Amino acid sequence: MHKPHSAILSLQKLSFNYPNGPAIINNLDFSLEKGDRIGITAPNGNGKSTLFHLIVGLLKTSSGRIVCEGLEISKEEDFRQLRRRVGLLFQNADDQLFFPTVLEDVAFGPLNLGKSKEEALAVSHQVLQRLDLTGFADRITFKLSGGEKKLVALATVLAMEPDVLLLDEPTAGLDHNTKLRLIELLNDFTDLSYLIVSHEFDFLTATTNHIYTLENGTINVEEELHIHHHEHAHISGKQPHRHI
Repeated sequence: MHKPHSAILSLQKLSFNYPNGPAIINNLDFSLEKGDRIGITAPNGNGKSTLFHLIVGLLKTSSGRIVCEGLEISKEEDFRQLRRRVGLLFQNADDQLFFPTVLEDVAFGPLNLGKSKEEALAVSHQVLQRLDLTGFADRITFKLSGGEKKLVALATVLAMEPDVLLLDEPTAGLDHNTKLRLIELLNDFTDLSYLIVSHEFDFLTATTNHIYTLENGTINVEEELHIHHHEHAHISGKQPHRHI
């Protein structure tokens, strides 16, 4: 694991539980450095989304510290500053899209950061072009397909010009072609660090450099997961199989 003082984002002894409930995140230590592309996998209900919500301040930690480049993040003002640098893509795109048109949704973040209308529109069009969504600006958001909504939701995050992306089950509900497009996009984001939680090992293998598990409320960085190929003989001949 990376040394906390050199990390963009450092989680130190982080814990969280709902009132009168068991610990969902339990004494978790983790750090993300510039250029890191980390995958995390765990069964549903094991705290993956909770972890992301804690990082950006949507939930309040029970104990522990969140540190961004050496500065502890504790007050709401701190989290507002952190959310300028750390962008969260929700699992459900409908949780991220509020406005009638795509352009309004994408421009909201830059406007909220204090950019002029002209600046916000320029950034928005650049991001839409980067995601091959040119021509989507005036589309009605609720009429988009599930895959299109996911890409537009990603555009709203990228328009904030973050340094770090947190991607919560980004392939949920995507068709095969959109999933391939998302893989291509993430591999092109050479200027971004990101943390992905997903149950799809193939997707994580295609987009991350390291894959860890979230177990018992903590990230197990001592045992990295790898996907490898085997071949076995069957009655119909040799067939490739994937094992985890």
